Parts: sequence; C-alpha cells; structure tokens
Amino acid sequence: MYKTLIYEKKGGIGLLTIHRPEKMNALSMELTDELKKFLDGIEGDEELRVLILTGAGEKAFVAGADIQELAERDAETGQRISKERQEIFARIENLRIPVIAAVNGYALGGGLELALACSIRVCSENALFGAPEVKLGIIPGDGGTQRLPRLVGPGRAMEMILTGDPIDAREAFRIGLVNRVFPLESLMEKAMELAQTIASRPPLAVRFAKEAVNKSLEGGPAGFALESSLHALSCTTEDKKEGVAAFLEKRKAHFQGK
Repeated sequence: MYKTLIYEKKGGIGLLTIHRPEKMNALSMELTDELKKFLDGIEGDEELRVLILTGAGEKAFVAGADIQELAERDAETGQRISKERQEIFARIENLRIPVIAAVNGYALGGGLELALACSIRVCSENALFGAPEVKLGIIPGDGGTQRLPRLVGPGRAMEMILTGDPIDAREAFRIGLVNRVFPLESLMEKAMELAQTIASRPPLAVRFAKEAVNKSLEGGPAGFALESSLHALSCTTEDKKEGVAAFLEKRKAHFQGK
C-alpha cells in the first residue's frame, strides 16, 4: 500500500514505521505525500486509541530531510514544502488520539520536528536529537522554531537551533525533550506498554485532555475556557458514570468511549 511507511494495528494501538532504511528514513516528498494519505485513512478509525511512530532499523528515527531534494530547493519550493509539512505535522499534533514517538536513533532536522509534533516522546539510549539546519545555511521549516521552545524553553531551543549541534538521549531527557530513555532492545516494548496504559483510559477523556493541553501551549485565557468546556462535556459521558461507579464499588472500570 505504501512505499515508505509500514502500518500495523493490534487492538486499539497502531504502529507506524517510517521505512526508508537506505536513506536513514530521511523525509522525502514521497514520504510526506504518503504520510498525508495515511492520516486521511486513520481519521475515521474509531477503534484506534493510540498511535506509536518509529523508524525502521536501529540507527535512525528520521535522520532529517532528503539532502538531494533539499539541494534543489529555491524560495518557491522551500515555502511550499515547509507549509505542506507544517500542515501534516499539525495534523499529527492535533489528532484525536495521542501519538507516541519511539525515537530509535537519529532524530535530526525534520526528524526532530516530526517527533516534536507527537504527544509524548520516548527514546533509545543511542538516540541523537538536533536541528542542524543552520550548518546548511538555512533554518528549520517544519515547525521546529515554534514547538522546540515550547517544550524545552527558549534558551535551550535557541542554543540547539543557533549552533546546530546535536544532543544525546541523556541530555534530551534532562531538558524535557523526551519523557523516558530505554535500552534500544526494549524501546518498542516500553513504548507499547505506555500505549496500552493510555489506551486503557476512557477514550473521550483522553481526547479532551489532549486537546486542552495542546490549547495551553497557545497561552492566554482561551486555554482555560476550553478546559472548562471540555471538563463539563466529559461530565456528561457514560465513561464518567462508569469510572466513578467503579471507583466507589472498588472494581475495574470498563470504558466504552461514550
């Protein structure tokens, strides 16, 4: 179905693998187009609760943009590609379900920006994160200058973007870029455990919580207003009734996403 993506679903958890091992899973225009089609395909899947995103092999999550394509960019194509990828990454950020980036190696340039668009990031001990665009005479164009400061603060983000130097997994964890670090051989197992935990929670509550947290990143009173509205809406659900009843009755809750 896809040339650059591999997708499988087990229960309510989807696993999407970026598959360009010969190019260290670098972002190409073909990959971007297929990612857009993939998102179109899963938006109507009501059974899907969590999506895990990773890269093929053991060396790279996504090593950056396809350098051959990058070499041919001019102002016109640069703006078009930037806007297209910003839109696609925004769709990942705002999916109704959480997306976990399981970073298994290099996450550079567009790879870092893709990981930043995910809800949660976990990585292997050999992971390397960086925004090396300045070394090529350009700047990040897929959302990195906006999402990275929100996640790690403007000072850390400014240093990474202005120097172009990468940071390792330990430093990424220290500054809050990733949530957890695991040995490479257990990364996917641990990512799946995290996904299963989230998938076991009430689907509507997870969806509303994600939306409210995303809104908080914009700042101002709008985020508080949205939180209040979504909290009120969650109070009307069958899952809320079941969750409270199960707690009072000291039993396991059975959520239906209603």
